[in-house]
Order: sequence, then C-alpha cells, then structure tokens
Amino acid sequence: MAKKGKRKTHRGAAKRFKVSARGKIKRGHSGKRHMTGFKKPSRMRKLRKSTLVHPADASNVKKMLPYA
Repeated sequence: MAKKGKRKTHRGAAKRFKVSARGKIKRGHSGKRHMTGFKKPSRMRKLRKSTLVHPADASNVKKMLPYA
C-alpha cells in the first residue's frame, strides 16, 4: 500500500495569516510600516487592527495553509 504524501505549509503565508475559531482567515492591514508622520492617528489606529481576507482570496490562502 502506497503512503500518501504530506503537504508543505507555505512559510510566507504562515507568517502573514491566522485562522479564526470559525475558520475564517485574518490578515493585517498594509500601509503602516513607513511614512507614518503625515497619516492621521485615527487612520493608524484602524490599521493596527486585523481584518478578514476577502472570500475570493480565502480559498487560495487555505491551500497554502493545509494544517491550519
């Protein structure tokens, strides 16, 4: 009987995405790393929080995270 191969986790995706308790994929916002001096504090506060990956992209991310 042949063994089934193991899938590898995409390490870049593992560092960027987390899976919620209900199976949705969370991501961080972009645009908060540099040139923050002229961005409003309210905008920076909103960028701190995580958000969900769009459903159109979620299936691709789930394939990169087979064991998440």
